Amino acid sequence: MIQRHGQLVIVTPRQGLLAVTDDIADWLAAQGIADGLLTIFCRHTSASLTVNENAAPAVRRDMERYFNALAPESRSYEHDDEGPDDMPAHLKTALTQVSLSIPVRDGRMVLGTWQGIYLFEHRTTPHRRSLALHVIGE
Repeated sequence: MIQRHGQLVIVTPRQGLLAVTDDIADWLAAQGIADGLLTIFCRHTSASLTVNENAAPAVRRDMERYFNALAPESRSYEHDDEGPDDMPAHLKTALTQVSLSIPVRDGRMVLGTWQGIYLFEHRTTPHRRSLALHVIGE
């Protein structure tokens, strides 16, 4: 059994879903593991990860609108230390995921035809986000 650890730093230009599948696939290909399990962990409390449709941009726009309606920016939250998008960002993270586990076969992620991995930035301003990567296998 072999294990590899890594990190990706992603600069998010704005609030919303940012495709990171290719960045993760490139890292995985360099690890030399044919079959195993890949874990991706977002090291933040105001950003998250999701696997979703990667073909129709309308899916991303609809998801972004849905989460913004579900947890709108407001000064009515008690926790607003960093502005009106602070607490809604934490709520959105709690409703999504900060960790993904994806099977690896033949050195590639076993994703469905229409699946992509997204970093979901919940803050309105650009940020540097760190994704911890771990793959174990043979």
